[in-house]
Amino acid sequence: MRHKVAGKRLDRHQGARNALRRTLVKQLFEHERIRTTKAKAQAIRGQAEKLITLAKRGIASDNADKLIHARRIAASRLADREIVTKLFEDIAPRYAERAGGYTRMLKLGPRSGDSAEMVILELVE
Repeated sequence: MRHKVAGKRLDRHQGARNALRRTLVKQLFEHERIRTTKAKAQAIRGQAEKLITLAKRGIASDNADKLIHARRIAASRLADREIVTKLFEDIAPRYAERAGGYTRMLKLGPRSGDSAEMVILELVE
C-alpha cells in the first residue's frame, strides 16, 4: 500500500527516475511538444508548470536579485544553460497573463508494442 506516498516511481531507481524527469522537461521546453507515455507525462507535468511559474515570478520582479535567484534554481533543476535562457526569455513572457495550466495532454491511444497509453504533452499557446 502506498498511502501518503507522492510521485510516480516509473519502474526505475531514484537516479534514473530523476534523470528521466530532467530530460523530459528539457525536451518539453526545447521542442514545446513531446510524445511520451501517459505515466511519464503525468510525472513531469507538475514539475514543468512549477518551473514556468518560477520563471514568471523571476521576470516579473523588479529586484535583480530575485531574477538571478530564480534563474539559478531553474539551472539547478534543468542543468542546461540554453534551455534556462529559452525558459526565461521566450516561454515565461508568453504566459505572463495566464494564471496556470501551461500544459495540455492529448491522448493518442495505445502503443502497438506493449499497449502503453501514449499522449502528446505540449505547451498551451
